[in-house]
Amino acid sequence: MKRREGKHINVQSLPRLQRLPYSFSPFLFSFIFDSVFQDLVYAPLTQFIRRSSFPDLMQNPSKMESFRESGLWVFVFLCLMFQSGYGFYLPGSYPHKHGIGEELYVKVNSLTSIDTEMPFSYYSLPFCKPLGGVKDSAENLGELLMGDRIENSPYRFKMFTNESEVFLCRLDKLSQDQFKILKERIDEMYQVNLILDNLPAIRFTKKEEYFLRWTGYPVGIKIQDVYYLFNHLRFNVLVHKYEETNVARVMGTGDAAEMIPPIGKEGSEKPGYMVVGFEVIPCSILHDADSVKNLKMYDKYPSAIKCDPSTVAMPIKEGQPIAFTYEVTFEESDIKWPSRWDAYLKMEGAKVHWFSILNSLMVITFLAGIVLVIFLRTVRRDLTRYEELDKEAQAQMNEELSGWKLVVGDVFRAPTNPALLCIMVGDGVQILGMAVVTILFAALGFMSPASRGTLITGMLFFYMILGVAAGYVAVRLWRTIGCGEQKGWISVAWKAACFFPGIAFLILTTLNFLLWGSHSTGAIPFSLFVILILLWFCISVPLTLVGGFFGARAPHIEYPVRTNQIPREIPQQRYPSWLLVLGAGTLPFGTLFIELFFIMSSIWMGRVYYVFGFLFIVLILLVVVCAEVSLVLTYMHLCVEDWRWWWKSFFASGSVAIYIFLYSINYLVFDLKNLSGPVSATLYLGYSLFMVLAIMLATGTVGFLSSFWFVHYLFSSVKLD
Repeated sequence: MKRREGKHINVQSLPRLQRLPYSFSPFLFSFIFDSVFQDLVYAPLTQFIRRSSFPDLMQNPSKMESFRESGLWVFVFLCLMFQSGYGFYLPGSYPHKHGIGEELYVKVNSLTSIDTEMPFSYYSLPFCKPLGGVKDSAENLGELLMGDRIENSPYRFKMFTNESEVFLCRLDKLSQDQFKILKERIDEMYQVNLILDNLPAIRFTKKEEYFLRWTGYPVGIKIQDVYYLFNHLRFNVLVHKYEETNVARVMGTGDAAEMIPPIGKEGSEKPGYMVVGFEVIPCSILHDADSVKNLKMYDKYPSAIKCDPSTVAMPIKEGQPIAFTYEVTFEESDIKWPSRWDAYLKMEGAKVHWFSILNSLMVITFLAGIVLVIFLRTVRRDLTRYEELDKEAQAQMNEELSGWKLVVGDVFRAPTNPALLCIMVGDGVQILGMAVVTILFAALGFMSPASRGTLITGMLFFYMILGVAAGYVAVRLWRTIGCGEQKGWISVAWKAACFFPGIAFLILTTLNFLLWGSHSTGAIPFSLFVILILLWFCISVPLTLVGGFFGARAPHIEYPVRTNQIPREIPQQRYPSWLLVLGAGTLPFGTLFIELFFIMSSIWMGRVYYVFGFLFIVLILLVVVCAEVSLVLTYMHLCVEDWRWWWKSFFASGSVAIYIFLYSINYLVFDLKNLSGPVSATLYLGYSLFMVLAIMLATGTVGFLSSFWFVHYLFSSVKLD
């Protein structure tokens, strides 16, 4: 196919596209993959069926159509799996073509600051309000939980029409409360966040010949005890000319153009522009408040305005009037629609991420060597010699060499608090499954930052659905410990459904009272609390009980050895075993602490985190390290005749949460030095505690399940009389 530069893309290159230019509508998605499926899979398979012994399928059109549709979605899934290695993203909206002169409306998000971590509404400050009143934009569950409050604003542009000295509004008198809150927000370095066509406003500053990128702009600045307000904004909108009226041409398919509806209005082929960049430069301008008394919104300011970001001239004082103005320029750019998020998602420190992965691989290799030695040299050798000797020699060998075989009658003795262990393992499976699936979908591009709140929404959805796995694992483990006893499985499943969500609900409710008291938009509204409780008890709990039902019906795991009635006395150890268990968490922590820095910076420093491919690799490596650490520690405990391995195997890998919490405190002290007030510090520690609890359950579950498999495999190889 002939390719025109900048217009078409070879269809054969589609599987290797780094970024798809927009999220597909169901029609377009179905059309593209249906076409490929028709040519590459369906047609050859149909010929095969015709030649084979499936005449009934070919003669039944409904069956054939059902086969075709199901095969289509299997093919789509396989395509996404193959494309996952290339890290494309779906920005979450269509490319909007705007004609010249068409109105563009700017939206505002919550005010944010890295000094307080408490977002506030844009209109909590004395800013201009739109003529039709303030209206909330549609928000999803994740946006509300993240504290985003997107509202309309009075800023209005006309596509590809430069405007200057645009008057916005005039505040007649700055009241005492308004003056006080403005000073507080300037002291706390709050940023104003604007959005145009789903693109956040971006600001560039130069420092030592380097350009720094920021999202939003500061409310004002304090110089020598005088507060200055940024009351004039200079916008620069980057646009890309768009003349193609057909999605098929944009995607580069070239054919079937008439089958896909055009993006423009009513099929119009008039050229338009797409917004590919949104920059803002704040300025502090001393306006003549008396000269704008009779001006209306969007009228032209009577005198020229020179916006110089290096100077400030608008001090704020109580009782003083303030006028707001703005200007906008449009600049045609070579940036294409698929690349317009590159300025926000530009990955920094790629070498550091690779160093983190290399460090994790070294730890895994070291631990794998130890595990290999245990299995091949120690266990296999001991088992071989054990089976070849007679009883007297076996007894002598047990006393001299093989301490782990002495606990054969106690190794599967039920641990203390078995129900709690089953509940924590079940919840850990649920959390780990949620993390794996969510990060995988994010790496595939379905949860990009352009779709605000989808990451949190997806986590909630997957967590609720995986309640089935939590109930199944918890109840089946309960029956295994109880040697097949089904009594009490409903209680175990119910507690598994309420254990972690209950603790999370308690932490979030406590923190929410602090946010409510501060009038922050980060506070979860009462209506959302009701929705979360309904989701918990109407979806998550029933699914967990369903999983528990299947776990009760499934056969329990048979122990390979019998348990003695009288427990064997554990020899006195040279050092406390729990000290070794707690120290084992340093190895899993070493695999993730570098990536943890980037995640913490994203959460608390307002940076965009989008290297989910690296994060998925680190997660897999973390799971492997946790399994190996717990397996080695379990073997060491059995060798010193300590048969109480159940809880120790859980906390051997789960103790990584302790080091993550200590790292969080270190991050608070040294990286968030400017975090102001006890409320902000309490919020930070509360959210950190919630995070490390989830990590402890997930990593502890990996360690316990790997140790359980190891012990079961080890003692199933022992020859008994």
